[in-house]
Parts: sequence; C-alpha cells; structure tokens
Amino acid sequence: MSTKRELLRDPQRGKIAGVCAGLSDYFNMELWLVRIIFVSAVLLTGGPLFVVAYIAAWFILDKKDSSTQFKDQSSKHDDPLEVKFKVWQKGEPPRRALQDLKDRLNRVDIRLQYMERYVTSTEFTVSREINKL
Repeated sequence: MSTKRELLRDPQRGKIAGVCAGLSDYFNMELWLVRIIFVSAVLLTGGPLFVVAYIAAWFILDKKDSSTQFKDQSSKHDDPLEVKFKVWQKGEPPRRALQDLKDRLNRVDIRLQYMERYVTSTEFTVSREINKL
C-alpha cells in the first residue's frame, strides 16, 4: 500500500522559506544533506539557475500545515519497511528499532537463499541454455 507523497515546503523546519526542508521530506533524506547538495550545486554551477529555481519553488509550492505533518508522521509508523535514520528522533525505542531491522534482514536473507537456490539449480541452467538458442 503506497501513499501519495506531495511536495510541500516546510517553513517551520526551513531557514529561508522551507524549500529544502520540503525536498528532504519528499525524498526522505536528511535536511542537512539536501542543504549541502543545494549549496554545492549553487557554488559549482555559478548559481543563477538554482537560485531562480529556489525562488520559484518558494512561490509555487504550498506550505506544509501542521495537520499534514501529523498525518505524515502517523503514516510513517504504519509502514514497516521504512528505514529509520535517527531512532531517537522518531520516538521509537532502540530495542524495537533493532528488532525491526533484524526482521527486515531475516526477510532479505530468506530471499537471497531462495535466489541462490534457484541460480544454482538445473532448472536455471536449462532455462539459460534455451534462451541462448
């Protein structure tokens, strides 16, 4: 079940207009990383294009209101496959986060075992030889 994500600027977490904060929410990245990428892009390319794009996003994007923020936080807890970057900021106990990661790694391990079993089977070899013809 995938929820529709919406690109909104977040002035409460932002320094200027909240565009970078909105991008960090949309792409599920750390805010400081989005800021560093943006500043690097401005410095490395001469800047006018990215500055104009930032100002345009400032005027085009809607503000993220507090009700949207609470809705996003509740939907994040419903998704068991979400990776938690900073456990202490998400309000989840470290033991629970560790158990979630262990469960996720166990599922990945089972899938890898299945794939390895298939790739080393004669069925895979025969299928590959038929496809070569």
